[in-house]
Amino acid sequence: MSTHIVIIGGGAGGLVLATKLGNTLGKRGQAKITLVDAEPTHLWKPRLHEVAAGVIDSHVDELAYAAHARQHHFHFVLGRLQNLDRQGQSVTLAAHMLDGDEIIPERTLQYDTLVLALGSQTNDFGTEGAREHCIFLDQRQAAEKLRREFLNTYLKASANETSGEHAFDIAIIGAGATGVELAAELDHAADALYLYGLDSIQPENVTITIIEAAERVMPALLPKASEAIEKQLRSMNIQVLCNERVTRVGADGVDTESGKHIPARLKVWSAGVKASPLLQQLDGLSTNRIHQIKVDTRLRSLDDSRIYALGDCAECIPAGAETALPPRAQVAAQQADYLARSLIREHRGKRSKDFVYKDKGSLVSLSKRGSVGQLMGNLSGDFTFEGKLARWFYIMLYRLHQRSLHGTFKMLLLMLRDRLNKRTNPTIKLH
Repeated sequence: MSTHIVIIGGGAGGLVLATKLGNTLGKRGQAKITLVDAEPTHLWKPRLHEVAAGVIDSHVDELAYAAHARQHHFHFVLGRLQNLDRQGQSVTLAAHMLDGDEIIPERTLQYDTLVLALGSQTNDFGTEGAREHCIFLDQRQAAEKLRREFLNTYLKASANETSGEHAFDIAIIGAGATGVELAAELDHAADALYLYGLDSIQPENVTITIIEAAERVMPALLPKASEAIEKQLRSMNIQVLCNERVTRVGADGVDTESGKHIPARLKVWSAGVKASPLLQQLDGLSTNRIHQIKVDTRLRSLDDSRIYALGDCAECIPAGAETALPPRAQVAAQQADYLARSLIREHRGKRSKDFVYKDKGSLVSLSKRGSVGQLMGNLSGDFTFEGKLARWFYIMLYRLHQRSLHGTFKMLLLMLRDRLNKRTNPTIKLH
């Protein structure tokens, strides 16, 4: 009987891992690979801000897990993790419900090797009113909700006979990549909607404010890169408030610790992440304060060598380091590549090496206005660059993700499809 590898979570890391293992062990019949996800389709999470602004159509860019599994020699199971039995080496999936009806009953899957790749969710740090009044941009459904609310504001204003005098205030809490990129895309969308005839709200009457508790935007980057990003944001008339901790969110706006009140009709929370609280209840697996599973340098749970974790749901402290790796897409991508090689080696009776993370820098998209990039290390040293070159590098990140899933030829076909769609469709989704 072949080994059964079960991967829970079809985000960027989990899906790439399932694809690579399917193309090797699965294709040769050496192991059964099963991917489990609560949704039937995959959308690359770093593009959620583009879905929210209507820049891309999520239905065009989504990937159907079942079809992809068929093409790459693994199995897909629709389900949400509910429980773990380490002694029995099984996971329980909750019943799948739709409109109150049970479509798929509760099930149990046996595993020989289990990989947890459940990603993360937004951390509101218990801020008063955040969950009631903010949209958390961590799921596709949330991105679609934000897009609808943004567009509906324009539609409602257009029904008013007083044209061009409506104000639209937007507050984005958190100046990390998600918050910064969303602000730039919403600024672009405001211009586009005006050109498409929804002119009851003029672009100059749209106020976008980014609120950040740290002393600068994108605090994880070098100061030079942060300065370049903030300069471009201000050139778009996007307001940036740093050193301002949000203490309360209400229906009419956001309050900060310093006493400021920022009026806002639309409020988005993009400050901080945490893993699912469910991970704290998985049969005694050790977790940290933000619910991440503690793993060793080979991405194995500290409590069970048959269980691995990667990406945002794992606390991985590299050998010799004092702090854990940040919850970033490139960390998940590198861990997925590493774990695919590692599990193949172990299947062949060879010992795996430790995971080594190589920070390749960061790229931040500022919509059509360009991008800012920061490359790390190597012979060139750390440096910051911006403009069209940075924008090209940013676009290539998504193409590399597509290539890891589909191969080079299909990636090129998808690039051609997107080019044709760009020429024939509106620049933003209008429905």
